[in-house]
Amino acid sequence: HDDPTVIRMLYDLTGVNPQDVPLGDPETMSLFESPKALGVTEEEINCKTGTLGIPEFGTKFVRGMLIDTKPKTFADLLRISGLSHGTDVWLGNAQTLIENGTITLKETISTRDSIMIYLINKGVEKKKSFKIMEKVRKGKGLTEEDIADMKASDVPDWYIESCQKIEYMFPKAHAAAYVMMAWRVAYCKVFYPLAYYAAYFSIRASGFTYKLMCQGRDKLEYHLAEYKSRSDSLSKKEQDTLRDMRIVQEMYARGFEFIPIDIYRAKARNFQIIDGKLMPSLSSIDGLGEKAADAIVFAAEDGKFLSKEDFINRTKVTKTVCDLMAELGILTGLPESNQLSLFDMVM
Repeated sequence: HDDPTVIRMLYDLTGVNPQDVPLGDPETMSLFESPKALGVTEEEINCKTGTLGIPEFGTKFVRGMLIDTKPKTFADLLRISGLSHGTDVWLGNAQTLIENGTITLKETISTRDSIMIYLINKGVEKKKSFKIMEKVRKGKGLTEEDIADMKASDVPDWYIESCQKIEYMFPKAHAAAYVMMAWRVAYCKVFYPLAYYAAYFSIRASGFTYKLMCQGRDKLEYHLAEYKSRSDSLSKKEQDTLRDMRIVQEMYARGFEFIPIDIYRAKARNFQIIDGKLMPSLSSIDGLGEKAADAIVFAAEDGKFLSKEDFINRTKVTKTVCDLMAELGILTGLPESNQLSLFDMVM
């Protein structure tokens, strides 16, 4: 789980102590219902929430839960986290009860702890309440005796039936830890956008590609449409790329841009904020692995490259990668060989 790494990078870039992030900030809360706080519309990013790229809340499944439940408070997010991590807790269970108007999000069985607390408050004996919780959270269902005890305390039928369907339940403490992490990232997404995108692309964007995503908004939209047109047949790698393209689309929609990679300033793995824009990492170049990216950084520290030939010799990158970098404008100004460079110097 790499979110602590994201938090550390966000802290380094912004100077904000994660512990100081207000857990009741209204603009951050609004992201879980709408992208309005990002300064974009649903149509611009093809998403009804502002949670793309937010840990725990960025997947299509959980975004659907957010749309269905319309959370208003931090406590609502805890419930959604519990529901999303459980098995047979949401689909065919709580989701249906909410859709039918039987219950609200606040009334759902969202975490294992909530069962014991609910039953104790209804008057079920404490030890019995604990045992029922343990059975339900492990997917063992209820005995006739359990059901009788629950009905004797006026536990509604929908609650008993919901317990019977559950296969696994998430503990509230884990849900709280995950939501606090997600909230701190979401806060930076609203108030420190470039730091957020730099951290996301550096650490979590496994499908990022400089060629498809960093050549301007129009080219990004073209490639995004092409990927979406064959979304049913994308490979796992392409699915990751599509996910990351959507985050880039959002970044462009917010008015932010990339600057071209400068081989003397770029870092191997991390994106950088330079003059109000993002410089991608060297490893975002297709075919350029982390070792090769490190080699370029080390070689650049020894001085300017005389030519593409010199670049290949000193960095050990393949000619294919060198040609791609030249095609992308990253090696502009470098002649093909040292001989040509020396000739130019004489002339």
